[in-house]
Amino acid sequence: MTAVWHALWSVLGSAGQRLAAMDAAEAAAGNLSIFVPALEPPAEWAERQLFDLPVAAPALSGGWLVVSASGRRLRDIAAAPEHTLCLLQVLPDGRRARLLAATPLRPTSEFNSHLAIHNDQVGRHGLTTHAVAHAQPLHLTWLSHVPRYRDAATLNRRLLRWQPETIIEFPEGIATLPFEVPGSDAQMRATVAALQQHRAVVWQQHGLVTRAPTIDKAVDLIEYAETAARYEYLDLLAGERAAGLSPAALRRICEHVGLAAPVLALLAGAADA
Repeated sequence: MTAVWHALWSVLGSAGQRLAAMDAAEAAAGNLSIFVPALEPPAEWAERQLFDLPVAAPALSGGWLVVSASGRRLRDIAAAPEHTLCLLQVLPDGRRARLLAATPLRPTSEFNSHLAIHNDQVGRHGLTTHAVAHAQPLHLTWLSHVPRYRDAATLNRRLLRWQPETIIEFPEGIATLPFEVPGSDAQMRATVAALQQHRAVVWQQHGLVTRAPTIDKAVDLIEYAETAARYEYLDLLAGERAAGLSPAALRRICEHVGLAAPVLALLAGAADA
C-alpha cells in the first residue's frame, strides 16, 4: 500500500467519522472528495470503466480524485475503504476518467458539483491538492428552512456573532443558495460560482458545502459553521436573550489579527452594541 493512498484513506476515514459524530452525515448522507496530482492505486482496485465526466475538467488532467461512493456511509470509510470509495484518474482530454474501485461502485450522486469545484479552484489558483466536503449538520440545515436565514446578510449577522473564531474562519462570510435539486446542473453551477468568493455555501434546505486545501480543514469549516448555528438555535429556544458579538467587536477582532474581512460590509447594517 502506497504512502499517499494510506494517507488519503486515513484522512477521509477520520473526516467521515467526525461528520457522523457531529450529526452531519446520517446514514448515507454527505459526500467527500480529494484531488491529488498523482496516486498509485491499491493493487486490488480494478479499473471498472472509462467514465464520462459530468463536466469538463481540463485543470485536473492527469490527476486523481478520491470520492465517496453513492449510497455508502461516510462513517464506514475508516474501516472499509474498498466498500466506500472510488478512484478516478482524469484523462488528458479532461472529459473522461478511469474509474477504479475494489467493488462495483459509482461516485456520489453530487459528483458533478465536486468535480466542477475542484476544476475551478485548481485551475484558478494552481493548487496541487484540494478537498470538498458536503454534509447536513443538524442545526445549520434546520436554520436554512427558516425564511429569514435564507438572506445572506441575515445569516452572517446571526452566525458570526457567537465566537471570535468564526469571522476568522469565514472572513468572506458564508454564502447561501436557494434550494436546487440535488445533483442538478443548476446546483452545480450556482455552487461553483458561490465558492469562488467563499469557503462555504449553504445549500438551503439541504446542508453545507466547504472547500479547503485539505479534507481536515474542509471538515473544520463545517464544524465551525455548525457550532455557530447551534448557538443561534439555543438563543432562539431561550427567546433571543443573548446579544452576541457586535459588528464593532468583529471589526476589532479583524483589525487585531490583521485580517481583511469582506463580510464586514454585510454586517454594516447591524446595530453596533
